[in-house]
Formats: sequence, structure tokens, C-alpha cells
Amino acid sequence: MLSNIINFSIKNKFIVLLFTTFIIGFGLYSLSQIPIGAVPDVTNNQVQVITTSRNLSTEDMEQFITYPVELEMANLPAVQEIRSISKFGLSVVTIVFEDAMGTYLPRQLIAEKIKSASEKIPNGFGTPEMGPITTGLGEIYQYTLDVKPEFKDRYTVGDLRTIQDWVVKRQLSGIPGVVEVNTWGGFLKQYEVAITTEKLNAMNITAQEVFRALEMNNSISGGGYIEKVNQAFFIRGEGLISSLEDIKNSVIKNENNLPIYIKDVATVGFGSATRFGAITGNGEGEKVLGQVMMLKDANSKKVIEAVKERVKLISKSLPEGVYINAVLDRSELIEKTTFTVSENLILGCLIVIFVVVLLLGNFRSGLVVASVIPLCLLFALSLMYIFGVDANLMSLGAIDFGIIIDGAVIIVEFIAFQITQKKDEIYALAKSKQQAFKDKVTFTGASKMMNSAIFGQLIILIVFIPILSLSGVEGKMFKPMALTFSFALIGAMIFCFTYVPVVASIFLKPSEASDKNISVRLMTWIHKMYEPVIHWALQSKRLVLSMASLLLVLSIYLYSTMGGEFVPTLDEGDFVIQPILKTGTSLSNTVEITTEIEKILLKEFPEVKQVVTRIGAAEVPTDPMSMEESDVIIILKPKSEWTSASSKDELADKFKEALAIIPGMEVEFTQPIEMRFNELITGVRADIAIKIFGEDLDVLSKKGNEIGDLIKNVPGAADISVEKIAGLPEMNVKFDRKKIARYGLNIQDVNDMLAMGFAGRVAGSVFEGEKRFDLVVRLDKQKRQDIDNLKNLYIDLPNGGKVLLSELAEITYQKGAAKISRDDTQRRIVVGINVRNRDLQSVVDDVKQLINENVKLPVGYTITYGGQFENLESAISRLKVAVPIALILIFVLLYFAFKSVKEALMIYSAIPLAAVGGVLLLWMRDLPFSISAGVGFIALFGIAVLNGIVLIEHFKELKKEAYYKDINELIKQGTKNRLRAVILTAMAAALGFLPMAISTNAGAEVQRPLATVVIGGLITATLLTLIVLPVLYSYFNTQKKELISRKTAFASLSILLFFSTMNMQAQQNPMNLETLIPLAIENNTALNANRLGVERSKALVNSAFDFDKTRIYYEFDESNLAPNNVSLRVFGVQQDFRFPTVYFSKKKVNKATVAITNSTYDIKKKALERNVTRAYYTHQIAKEKQRVLKTLDSLYLSFTKIAARRFELGETNYLEKITAASKQKQIHIDYLESQQHVALTYNDLITIVQSKDTLMIAKASVLKMGVNSLDIGSSPELTYHNNRILLMQAQRRLEKQQLFPDISFNYFQGTNSTLNSSLFGYQVGVKIPLLFGGQSSKIKAARIAEEIAIETSKAYKIQLDRKFEALITQMNQLSTVLSYYEEEGAALSDEILKMANGSFKNGAIDFYQYIQSIESAYEVKLDYLDKLNEYNTIVININYLTL
Repeated sequence: MLSNIINFSIKNKFIVLLFTTFIIGFGLYSLSQIPIGAVPDVTNNQVQVITTSRNLSTEDMEQFITYPVELEMANLPAVQEIRSISKFGLSVVTIVFEDAMGTYLPRQLIAEKIKSASEKIPNGFGTPEMGPITTGLGEIYQYTLDVKPEFKDRYTVGDLRTIQDWVVKRQLSGIPGVVEVNTWGGFLKQYEVAITTEKLNAMNITAQEVFRALEMNNSISGGGYIEKVNQAFFIRGEGLISSLEDIKNSVIKNENNLPIYIKDVATVGFGSATRFGAITGNGEGEKVLGQVMMLKDANSKKVIEAVKERVKLISKSLPEGVYINAVLDRSELIEKTTFTVSENLILGCLIVIFVVVLLLGNFRSGLVVASVIPLCLLFALSLMYIFGVDANLMSLGAIDFGIIIDGAVIIVEFIAFQITQKKDEIYALAKSKQQAFKDKVTFTGASKMMNSAIFGQLIILIVFIPILSLSGVEGKMFKPMALTFSFALIGAMIFCFTYVPVVASIFLKPSEASDKNISVRLMTWIHKMYEPVIHWALQSKRLVLSMASLLLVLSIYLYSTMGGEFVPTLDEGDFVIQPILKTGTSLSNTVEITTEIEKILLKEFPEVKQVVTRIGAAEVPTDPMSMEESDVIIILKPKSEWTSASSKDELADKFKEALAIIPGMEVEFTQPIEMRFNELITGVRADIAIKIFGEDLDVLSKKGNEIGDLIKNVPGAADISVEKIAGLPEMNVKFDRKKIARYGLNIQDVNDMLAMGFAGRVAGSVFEGEKRFDLVVRLDKQKRQDIDNLKNLYIDLPNGGKVLLSELAEITYQKGAAKISRDDTQRRIVVGINVRNRDLQSVVDDVKQLINENVKLPVGYTITYGGQFENLESAISRLKVAVPIALILIFVLLYFAFKSVKEALMIYSAIPLAAVGGVLLLWMRDLPFSISAGVGFIALFGIAVLNGIVLIEHFKELKKEAYYKDINELIKQGTKNRLRAVILTAMAAALGFLPMAISTNAGAEVQRPLATVVIGGLITATLLTLIVLPVLYSYFNTQKKELISRKTAFASLSILLFFSTMNMQAQQNPMNLETLIPLAIENNTALNANRLGVERSKALVNSAFDFDKTRIYYEFDESNLAPNNVSLRVFGVQQDFRFPTVYFSKKKVNKATVAITNSTYDIKKKALERNVTRAYYTHQIAKEKQRVLKTLDSLYLSFTKIAARRFELGETNYLEKITAASKQKQIHIDYLESQQHVALTYNDLITIVQSKDTLMIAKASVLKMGVNSLDIGSSPELTYHNNRILLMQAQRRLEKQQLFPDISFNYFQGTNSTLNSSLFGYQVGVKIPLLFGGQSSKIKAARIAEEIAIETSKAYKIQLDRKFEALITQMNQLSTVLSYYEEEGAALSDEILKMANGSFKNGAIDFYQYIQSIESAYEVKLDYLDKLNEYNTIVININYLTL
């Protein structure tokens, strides 16, 4: 089937290229449409149900709201988890569904349940609502409304909040993909009626009357319409309050025709709603923040771009001096990670192309393979677009082009090899026929290698199937990677049997392998290094296997000490500090502390660009924090501008140290997205969450603090925080029911008054154009300050009059619940740990050990571990299934490929040693085991077995095709043949991952473990393939022979002895010219001597740097006095040098000598090839002559017998009989001579080849030789003459350099018995050749020698051209003669024989005519063979032209 596709592709090139163009076009379109993000959205499928009730305590929120909602949601289908948080005035219930449920079905189910849950919640306690359809990546854009310095006095924080709510938020809300614009901080404007209780008492007015008056004086109505003069006039009654004056002049009641107005009993003005959150920024105090939330599954890049565009438009409509300041812009992280991915892909692509071109040694082949890379990427992008896979750090970050183009490399390399091998046949054809021939070669080559290419890619593809089985967080993170890699591999497979054969047949050309080619030189060097290693390994099998086993044991030990983490933390480029303050800290106090934090950070750290703090809860509290909780978001400058620290961990430690001056505060460090992911996925912001479950909040709080103190000294546990669940300060109002009954009141009335007085009660709305603000009634601010104000609150009595609240209830300070968190309806407290400078797993192990040894829990209380650690455990449990499945699939495929458990296991052994390299490199780089590394191991196992397959398959081929006395010889030959392929595959795959492994850009942390594992594993897997696997193969095959029983061995020996008497040629495969020439080159001793001469010349190259011997001397001279007038004893060192350029000129002479010896070797090699070719064809024609004469001899023998019989019968005379006998004897002698000639030609051939074994020569399919395309200019003889000219030139330059002066250095020290220290001196001198007459003669002689060489070269070229022309003329003449026989002579000869035999038998011709006819027929054949021999001799002289 694949062969048919290849054949179709080559025959329909235009269709294939059109298909490729379509892939390019659709890929580019997909690239413009595909959602681009930083990381995959790993948030689970959850819906938040949020209920706000401003006046209820924490326990009341749990009891009246959280519990009913949880109860209703528990019965929904496919619910995985229910979490809830209850706080003062707020309940957030999070319901996690299975991913298969989708986004909208769970919301529909919850909407139905909310209705039934609302019926169980008392009126006025709040209405449950669903949170926005967003995820952990939803907070795409955060901004503050800032005021320019010169306009600071014009706007208050309340004004900015109004601008945010009614100008900015409204315009941002209509953008496609934006689900919510959340407002945080500032003061929500209200029209406030602040009643004064004393005035109400004095005028005998109740608070309820004030409230009713405001409601009754703020209305609007219509009266239909009246028709008049053909028009309809609509009646509209305008009674809405539109200003403070309208409120002030609203009448409460009329006593004695005197109206009592609102302004008489209350202060009317602008106020603000009770706040549960605030924003501060850059140490400048309070600000207003807007938070743009993105719809789940939307294209973040496009949505952010749309938001930015809208922000530009909004900025034009803002009041003077107000501007939008972007705080967190997710597009910056997307740009950074996109740059990281792009850089890694481009660098990986370039490295792979370089490696392929370098090792293939053919630029065209390299380009054909390289062109597959962008095509595979565009194909992958097309399928990503079709299947909805986002482009991000994980999906595109793990593509290794080295692995993907593996199949293309195999096919293109083989096709290029075939085209080069058949270059003579290609060039012999007309240009119009060359393409058809190349198509045929391409089809044959691609079809042959297709199975190997597809099988290798299939193994890698199947290995990724278990990754697709991952679920949960790790599934969402690594499935896109597996899918994208699979898409690219599928693309590679399709292109391998469509695009690659087409482009290869068009662009590949025959190439000349030259020793100067860097690829040839590199592979020669690698072979030279590898041969002694494999020889040693095969001699030391047990040692090699022991070392491999030792490495495996070592890696298992290192793995056990390595520790683990879920996924390396993505460096988002920003920080979030979470200050931990005392429970119940007021909002204003928190604002002061966070402002101080901002000032310290901006003042002391130049790395900080800006700081914004979110305190408490936002308007839509998807992230429920108390007023003492805050997120200090620190926007950092690029790392290149850092001065205080070199890493984020170091900077975090310095931040912590700088903030230590603020008393009573601890800090935790995290990042914006990481914090949001942790909270949404596990309900906890920390990396590790120690969850204690129980009923009593006080017990939970006590045990939480106990654990917090216990683990604070664990290394790596950087930020330890105990969840604040108790200790919220409260003013508790405990009603006395008897007193309330005595006054005729009920508790509801008292609670309503309490809520209205302190929290405020909305009496309606006031409109300012389109803006709408609440009209709120509450006590005057002075009456809402402390507990006395609460005690002195007047309660209206039903029968008139008032009573103090303190008369009806006991009012005291108490501590209440700050927060109640529940997991699956169980109360819990969390001790959070953020891990820094250590891996997750080892920290958890230490913490578990401490808790198990020191903490005892009451009955009914339990501890579990969550956070990222929970994800790690879940992922490891899935990997424990996925990895074995991958390993089993690999083994099954190997077994089907080789049909042998032994061979499959041999290749399978690549996996543990590949794992060794992965573990070792992880350990060397100090990286813990993570899920990224785990996925790297899965991918590695698939790649690791590929080279083993290539090698074992080749060993099997060699076993079938050739005879090797020793299994080690077979292995050495096999590894030598496949060394390039193994190194190419391994280097391309490993170096393709190199940019990921060493990258320091944003997001590189996630890719680094995966790339490290694959690179380290491929190094050891390659070593295994090239050393351990051949040893195993040898060991298994040798062992098999050693285990043969003595009886079997004896029988085998007997059989061997029997067959040894037979013709030894039967043991040899017949050898043709293609196999004889390499054999002769390898065996010929004269050529080997020349080869050694080349090596000797190469070894002498560096002898140019031959320095004079160093002179070390000791000298004493009485006249040589020191300053103290005592003779010096001198010790010195002297070294003489020629002028530096002389050494380099000598080296050039030596290199030119190497070129001469190389040319000499090439001439000898060419002569040997010519002699082998001539001897081979002479032997072939001699055998053909022998065959013709044998036929003729048998024919005459038969005829002689017939003639003798006819003589006996009297049918003929005696002359005929003796003539027949004479002719037969003559022909028989000729036949015997031909046999001797065959033996002589065979001996000539054996003498030239110099083989130790008996050779069996295969019969040539064609006896007539073909003429090769010849470039006379590139002949070794002319190259020799050119190199001789270069040598003469180099020698002349060297003689000229001898005129430069020599240099001498002398250093000496002198001392005597009375000197405290040695005296030293040095001498530098030059030796100038003043008398240079002799040297001038040498230079002149060298110039003459150069001219002689040039003239000799010209003469040789002229003679060679003349000889070539003469040979071509002779060949053309003989070609005409041979053409006659091939076209007519052979047919005529056969016809003569046929007619002569028939006619003689029928008596139509006599004896003499018959003999004459036979002689004529066979004369033609024998003459043809003689002429053919002459022709072949001339063609050989042309093909191997020399003088």
C-alpha cells in the first residue's frame, strides 16, 4: 500500500506539490486563528455559587446559606468535589464537576438547584448567584484608575470609583470574550440620610417613618394620554429625587399644619457603602482597580488585544487628568513564553539542519530533509486548529524536530546513496531520460526504507498514547504536548511517502565523496575513535555488562534521593506577597500596613517597577479574602535590570528581610497565576496544604498552630501560614426575650432597627442621568463609633415611645469564627507551606514524619495533604499505570518486528540505560523528578529503542548476505556500517532539545526537566547501542555455540571435514566487479604501503614546529662581580627560535607533501581499479570463448562419430572420415587452450585482488563495458602535478622566509654567598643573515623548480588530451564493428547454423559445405569476442585515463 502511494506521488508530482502548498496555506491560516496562551488552562471544571449577606456572621452564613446550598448541590450528577468558604457576610460554594460535563450543562443544573436552595434561605439573607464563567487564567488584565500629580486635588477615591463603575466598566463589558469586569476598592457612592436619634425623640418621629417618607417621596407615574388638536399628549408625573435638596425637603409628617422635613431630623449628604475590600498602590494610598475576567476557553491573545484597543478608546473619554494604568497584563507573559517557544523551535530547527547537513555530507540532501521541518510544524498547527488545541508553552514547547524528521533522514540518505552509486548510468542517459531514471531509483529507495522509517515513527507515536490517558491537572498540562507531537509525527509520516520522494527525485543529484568533505573527515575521525572501543568491549564482555549494571544501580539510588515536585514553577516575572495580619485587623489599618510595604519595596529595590495591593474582597467576591488578608502584587522590571539579586528566590528572601521591620506581620510569596490556580484547583493558595478535619473550630485552630510551630524549621518550607478560622472580634447582642415581650416588641423589629442603624437600609435610588446610586438610611457617623453607641441605640416601641437597646439585650465583646472552610461538608483548617530552594516531595516527607511523631489528634479528627502535592500524588499514581503501558506497547511492537523474544529483549535493554542517562543528567543539573521529567522518560523510551532496531536489523542482514568466521567480525562490520545512522539519529534528537534544556527565558523552567531527561537518556542510549548492545548480541550468539553438546560438536566437525574436500568456492558467494574492487583496495599490499605513506606524511605535518634544543648552563667567571664585589655564580636558560613565519611555511610545505602523497595514493588506487577491471573483463571474455569452443567441440565430436558410421556403412569415402577426425582434434586443442587461458586470467585476477580465500567470480550480465562520464581536469595524475606545483611554491616561500632573522632568548640568575637575594637578567637577540648569497641561490633554484613543475604539468595535460582523443577514435571504430554483430551478425550466424544442420541431415549439402558453414558461423562469434576484448580494453583505458 505504501509503495503504491509513493509510486502515485512520484508519477503525480504536481498533485503532491499542490497538496503541500495547501498544507502550507492552511497551516499559516491556522497559525493566525489558533488561540495563543502562556500555559494550558489546568483549572478543573468548576462553578462557584456566591451569596452575599452584609449583616450575617460567619456561623450564620454557614448555617443559613452555605449548608443549604451544599446540600442541594451534593445530589447533582458527575460532581467530584464540593468546597465552601463562609465568612462574615459572604458564602462561596465551589462545585467541581467531571471535565466530560462541559462548561454550560453544570451551570444549567446548578441554576435549577439554586431555585430550590433559595427557598430554604430566609428572606433578606441574600440570594445565591453563580460566579462568572472563567478560570485560573481568567484574570487577563488588571488596571488602576490613576490621577496625574497636578490633578490630585480634583478627584477623590470615591470619584474614581464612580468613573470606574459608570464609564470604564460599561465600555469594557461589551467586548467578545470578556465575561466580567470586576471592581475593587474605592468608595461606592451613596446618598446618605444620617438620622440623629435625639431629634427623632424630640419630635416623636420613628425611624420607620423617616424610611417610609423617603420611599413615598421618590416615585414616578404616568396618566395615560389626552388627545388634543389631533395630537396625543402623554401624561408623566415626575417625582424622583434628583439632588440632595430634594431629599432634604422631603416631608415626614405634618403636625399642626407644620411640615417636618428630613433635614429637620437627619443630616443629608454623600456617603459610601460598607466596604469589605480596598486597593492601594505604589505607596500613594488608596486606589480603584478594575479586573477584566475572560470567558472560559476564549482566545486570550485576541481578547487582551481587544481589551487594549478598547482601553485606548476609553482613555479619550475619561475626565481630564484621569488615566488607566495597566497593572497586570497577561499578554506580556504570553509574549515572553511565545518568544521562548519560538526561540527554542527556531534554534532546535537550525541545530537539527546543521547536524543533518554535517553528517549526511550532502547539502542538497540536508535541504530536502530540512524542508520537512516547517511542513510538519504547519501540519501540526493545522490539526491543532481543527481539534481545538491551544498554542502555548506545553503544546509547542516539546516538539523535537530531530525525532520528527528521523524517517525523512533515513529515506533521503538512502535515495542520495543510490543516486550517487548509479551516477554513471544517469549521466550515460540523455537529459530527457535522466529524470525518469531518477524517479525509478527514488521509488526503489523510498519503498525499501519506508518500513523502517514508518516503524520507528510508529513506536514514538504509540509511546505518546499513555500520555493521552492522563487526566486531571497533569492531563490538561501534558495532553496538548502529546497531541501536538503526534500531529507533527503523523505529518512527517505522510510527507515521507508523498513530499519527500517527489522533492528527492527532483533536487537530488549524484555527488562526489571527497576526503576534503567535512562529513567524511568527521566520520573518519569518529570511526578511528570508535574502533578500538568496540574491539575492547567485545574482548571484555563481562566488564562492560558489569559497568552497565553498576550504572543502573547507581541511577536507581540517585533517583531515590532526588525528591519530586508536581511541575516546575513557571516564572511569571511577577511576585505576589501575602501579608499575614492579626485576625480582625480593620480595613483602615490594613491599608496603612500595605501602603508601608509598598513604600519599602519601591524605595529599597530598584528591581520593582510598581506595586499594587488588593485587600479583602472585590465587588464580585470570586476570591474571598477577609479585610486583614491582602495580595501585594509586585510588578518587576526585566531581569537584565536587576541589581539586588540574581534569582527570584534570592529576591524573595531580601524582600522578606526588608519587610521584617513591620511588627506583627508574616509574609508568604507566590505568583499571580500560580496563586489563582492553586486556589481554584485545590481550594488552597499554597504549594503544600496540611488539611486538618474536625468539628470544633477552637480545636482545629489549636492543632493548626501546633503544626505550624512544629514544621517552621523544615528546610525548604519557606512560607508557613496557619489559616485564621477563629478570633474574629465581635460585639455580641444577646436578646432578653422576656424584656422584649414586655415592651410588645419582637426580635425581628429589633434586628431590623439594628441593621438599619449601623449597616444602613436602602430606601430607593437616586439617578444622575444614566448613573444610579442607592439612597440609604443609617445612623449619623458619630453614633456608629463604639459599643456605647450600640447600647444607646433607640428602639421604637409599637405604642409610641422609645427604649434603649441595652434595656433589651446584653451587649458584650466576644471572639467569633473568622472563616469556616469545608471540604465535602466537613469543616477543616489548612496549614499552608510554600516551597523554595527545595523539591516538593522531600519537604512533604519531612513534614509527615514530624507530624506523625509529635502530633496527636482527638477522636474524629484527621489529617490529609493537599495543594500541589495532591496533584503530584495523583499524577504519579497515573504515571505508574501509563509508563508500564508504554513499556509493554514498545515490547509488543519489537516482538512483532523481530519475531524473537531474545532480540526484542536485547533492544529493550536500551530503556533502562536510557533511564540511567536521564536520571544522571537530572541529578547533575540538580533538578528534582517532576511530571515534566516523567513525560520526558516516556518519550525517551520510544526514541531509545530506534537505534537498537537499526543495528540488530543490520546484523541480521549481514548474517544472511555474507559469511563471517567470527561473530565479532560481523558485529564490527555492522557497527561500522551503521555508525553514521546511529550518531545522526541520536545527535539530531538530543541537540533538537538542547535549546529547551539551556534556555533561561520565561517558561523554560517547565520544559527544562523534559529536555534534560531526553538529552541525558539519548547519550547513554547511544552508548548502549554502540557498545553494550553489540556486546549483548555477541554474548547471546557466542553462548549459544558454547552450549552445544560434545556429541553435536563432534557431528558438526565430521560434516565440516566432509565438505572441506569439496570445492571451496561453494562456500563463497559469487563476486562481481563491484565487490572485487573494494576487496582489492583493502587487500593489495602495494596500495596499503601507499596508504601508510599518506599517514606518515600527515604525522609529519606538525614536525614543522621543530625548535632547537634548550640550552641550560651554569657559569662562573671571576671577572663577573656583583655589587658587593664578589664573583657571581650564574645559572641560565637559553632558547633559540627561527622567525615565527618560518614554522608556518614549513607546515605548509608538509601539508603540500601530504597532498602529493594523497595524489600518489589516488594514482595507485586508480591503477589498481583499472587492472582489476581489465582482468575481470578479460576473464569474462575468456570464459565466453571457452563456452563457444566447448559447443563447437561437442558439435565436431558428434559429427566425427556420424562420419565414421557413414564410412562403415559405405555411404561416404575415407577422406571425409579422416577430415572430420582432423577438424575435431584441431577444435579440441583450441578448447583446451581456452580452458588454460581461463585459468590464467583467473590467476591474474587473484594476483591483483590478493585475497587469501578462494574466490568465486560471478558471471557478468553484460560483457560490453559502458563509458563513464569523464572530467579530465579532475584526474589524480593532473591533481598530482597541480599539487607538485603547490609544493614547489611552498618550498620557494620557505626559502624566502629563511632570510628573516632568527630570535634568541636568554634568562639567567646570579648569586653569591653574601647576597640576600639572586640577581637576574635576560637577553633577547636576533641572528641576521648578512651573508645571504647562498640562500639567494637556493631561492632562485626553488623558483626554477616551480617553473619546471608548471611546464611538466602542461606537457602532461597536452599528452593526456591527445591520448583521450585517440582512444575515443579507436572506440568509435570498434563500436561500429560491434554494432554490426549485435544488430545483424549474431542473427546471421544463428541462421547459418540452423540452415546448415537441416540441409546436411536432409542431404541437400555435402560434408565440405557443411564444415565451411559451421566454421563461418562460429568464426563470426569468436571474432566478435576478440573485438569486444579490444573494445573493453579501450573503454577501460578511457575510464581510467592515464599516460
